[in-house]
Amino acid sequence: MANFAVQSDSCNFPAPTVIDRYTLPEMGEIWTDTAKLKTWLQVEIAVCEAQAELGYIPAAAVEEIKAKANFDPKRVLEIEAEVRHDLIAFLTNVNEYVGDAGRYIHLGLTSSDVVDTALALQLVNSADILLERLEDLSQAIRYQAQKHRNTVMVGRSHGIHAEPITFGFKLAGWLAEVCRNRERLVRVRSSIAVGKISGAVGTYANINPQIEAISCQNLGLKPDTASTQVISRDRHAEYVQTLALIAASIERFAVEIRNLQRTDVLEVEEYFSKGQKGSSAMPHKRNPIRSERLTGLARIVRGHTVAALENIALWHERDISHSSVERIILPESSTLTHFMLVEITELVKNLLVYPENMKRNMNVYGGVIFSQRVLLALVEKGMSREEAYSIVQSCAHEAWNQSSGSFHDLIAKDVRVTAHLTAQEIENCFDPQYQLRHLDQVYQRLGI
Repeated sequence: MANFAVQSDSCNFPAPTVIDRYTLPEMGEIWTDTAKLKTWLQVEIAVCEAQAELGYIPAAAVEEIKAKANFDPKRVLEIEAEVRHDLIAFLTNVNEYVGDAGRYIHLGLTSSDVVDTALALQLVNSADILLERLEDLSQAIRYQAQKHRNTVMVGRSHGIHAEPITFGFKLAGWLAEVCRNRERLVRVRSSIAVGKISGAVGTYANINPQIEAISCQNLGLKPDTASTQVISRDRHAEYVQTLALIAASIERFAVEIRNLQRTDVLEVEEYFSKGQKGSSAMPHKRNPIRSERLTGLARIVRGHTVAALENIALWHERDISHSSVERIILPESSTLTHFMLVEITELVKNLLVYPENMKRNMNVYGGVIFSQRVLLALVEKGMSREEAYSIVQSCAHEAWNQSSGSFHDLIAKDVRVTAHLTAQEIENCFDPQYQLRHLDQVYQRLGI
């Protein structure tokens, strides 16, 4: 029996754009202390502008505030060391720059009006960057899925050889998952793009709701439907859970690459650059270090979902038990997910694929992966399923784990089989194209 052909696709599908992480907008910049204070000031000024628009404060004062408002992060920390309140320290420092007009800043507000609305801006900006990186990843996978559309390999279940697939089909499943993650992130971006300018306990006692509406609109946000003194933390938990799902998908891809790179499989491999070393002791090693790194980082992002869920249950209209947690989990989840997306995109784009090894592995034990085709062919000829299963299983197990074992040869010589199937019909059972004949439908659904 001839080896099963492995076809290569010579399509001129455009290669993905090379990602240079050093020219990307840095996710980490969104989450610095200085960036946070800038966002606080952005919210305070937006509220002042809304106040002036409705005639509550002089327009000239707002212009003066906008011209003079500034802060010194070190000075803010100095003041905070005394007052033990970060927003008061910030406002005190801003007023040192603004002077008399500063009395119009923060009128009718509570700290969470500023902090939560500013946090929404940080989360929206983070989501926008992550959406760009998801698009980069989808393009890299799309390219490889098309390139290997007809690269035949063995499919596995329980880690055991099952039936033929193509490597492109495997990647198509990855692409579909990335698309779902993008849809989730678009939805959660909308959910977190809410502000709150409603005062202590959220009753608008000292602030006109129109101030909130105007401020949020100018900031690109929507007013929260019904806030307390804070924006409810189910929104933030949903954001973290969405990032955890993205990280879990990346982990799935990374674990698959690690399994396919094992020495006894070696169907794909991470790109190994010139001068790279795999082991301090064993010079031959080429380890899947990036995939392993991604697997580990996914555990951290996934772990943050627990803390995010626990942040939802605050006392009454608010407490600040969530605040210390969010200072860790929101920046870390965002920055880690961003890093993981850049890493997996580069990994997929530069992935080494070995079709000949795929062909070799598929031919192990003389095509035992075609056992179902032989079973069904015998049943179609009138043999009972029980008898056909027994014959096919016996031949498959005889070939299994024998260096010279050949399922194909055993089937071709079995008189119980040849009494029902011609030589050509037996050969047809070992044609992988039969199992692949409907895969174009998957590609059509994905638009590739």
